[in-house]
Amino acid sequence: MALALHSYWRAGAPYRVRIGLHLKGLPYDYVPVNLLAGDQHGAAYKGLNPQGLTPALVVDDGLVLTQSLAILEWLEETHPEPPLLPRSAADRAVVRAMAGIVACDIHPLNNQRVLKALAGLGVDEAGRNAWAARWIAAGFEALEPMIARHGAGFAFGESPTLADCCLVPQVYSAGRFGVDLSAYPAIRAAAERAAAHPAFAAAHPERQPDAA
Repeated sequence: MALALHSYWRAGAPYRVRIGLHLKGLPYDYVPVNLLAGDQHGAAYKGLNPQGLTPALVVDDGLVLTQSLAILEWLEETHPEPPLLPRSAADRAVVRAMAGIVACDIHPLNNQRVLKALAGLGVDEAGRNAWAARWIAAGFEALEPMIARHGAGFAFGESPTLADCCLVPQVYSAGRFGVDLSAYPAIRAAAERAAAHPAFAAAHPERQPDAA
């Protein structure tokens, strides 16, 4: 099976998918999409992803997948080992809730198109950074007790899950916006544990071919 991931090195959503692909041990071709240059709005890319967002994962049979959580769930269903979700339905719900806090509640408020819209409304860089940091902190305040309760090295249990695929890119983004992680020891510990894992290291933004 041939896979091609359309990605931008620093963007959080494709970063999640890169982690998932490496955790599953699946090789893929990396196709850069320069979000700052506006590649995502070109006809070629929008033919793959009409929403004009990254990532898009193209499978050799012509299947095109979009939305990072949907792609990660597809990877789990088509390549179940090693698992990204726990065995019990209750535990899977907790992991999905952790992932949802990041993907649905934190990340949409600090991604590039929202910050660009704020700039268009006259919000200066300091104000945009404060906006992003506010919502990252709000989400981390909810995640911290969940990870403290359920984590055992990683965000949930002793092995990487869907939660870590989402958490680690958001911790990276928190650093960009100057969020102090000292108030979130469980989050920090899970991210540090993940950083030592080869799959997370391979997916890191600075190791991507289009890294600036």
